[in-house]
Formats: sequence, C-alpha cells, structure tokens
Amino acid sequence: MTTHIYGLPEGKFFICAGKGRANTLLNSFDAALLDAGVGNYNLIKVSSILPEGFEEVEKVDLPEGSLLPIAYGAVSEFEEGKRITAAIAVAIPDRGVGVIMEYSGDLPEEEAKTKVEKMAREAIELRGAKLVEIKSKVVSTVVKGPTTVFAGVALW
Repeated sequence: MTTHIYGLPEGKFFICAGKGRANTLLNSFDAALLDAGVGNYNLIKVSSILPEGFEEVEKVDLPEGSLLPIAYGAVSEFEEGKRITAAIAVAIPDRGVGVIMEYSGDLPEEEAKTKVEKMAREAIELRGAKLVEIKSKVVSTVVKGPTTVFAGVALW
C-alpha cells in the first residue's frame, strides 16, 4: 500500500477554475480563488504530479484554513479589453503517477485547452505509460478593471 501526503493511504484531487474582479490585482486574485472553490485555504504551490491512486472529488473537504497543496496557472491583469485565460489538464495513466499541466496567458479558450491537453499527453508518453484519460478546465474573460483568472488541481 502506498502512503500519500498527510500519511494517508489514499488521496483526493479537485480540478477547479475561477475568475475574479476587484479594486486591486491581489483582491481580484482572491476573488478568483473564491470563485474556484479554494479561496479559504492556505495554498501551497506544488509541481505537476498527481500521485497514483488519487480519486477526483467535486470540492475540497478539508477544514477551512487548512494547508492545501495545489498546482495552478493564473494571470492577473488590469489592461481594459484584454482577454486572459487559465487552463489546467490532468492526465491519468494506466500505471504510475499522473501529470498536471497548466497554462496562463491570452490564448482563446479552445487553444488553451488544446495546449494543456497536448502537454499532458506528452508528459505521460515521456514516462512510458499509456494514457487512460485527460480531464481539463479552462476559464477566460475580458479584463474590466483589475481581473484574475485561475485554474488548478488541489491535492490532499
């Protein structure tokens, strides 16, 4: 039996995305985290590996204020009329660890989704595994005042 983070024999992951607007870029980032469902946790940015055997869930089920490992892409911008996009993809292999790939920038949604899914496929190939499934989320918006988009995969 493999032991994962927090010493538990199994783990969970939550794919999320959100956007936020506020009076400052930092507050717009906070608003995007709240919209994504991870705003009331202490986020710890991690690299892009999904431990073997983790199960996808619909929301974070830790007490608010908990430390929450998360791989993510985000972009904050205040230039009116500019499009900003964040995308995340999780590639689940037939064996071993999965991978998480993220993008943040100004691509249209479909291009951003295609980009992260392509990167995730390649990462599984580099590991010599067979791809079973890719899950992805993308969020995009046009900037109107301080604005942030955020896409991530929380792991616990």
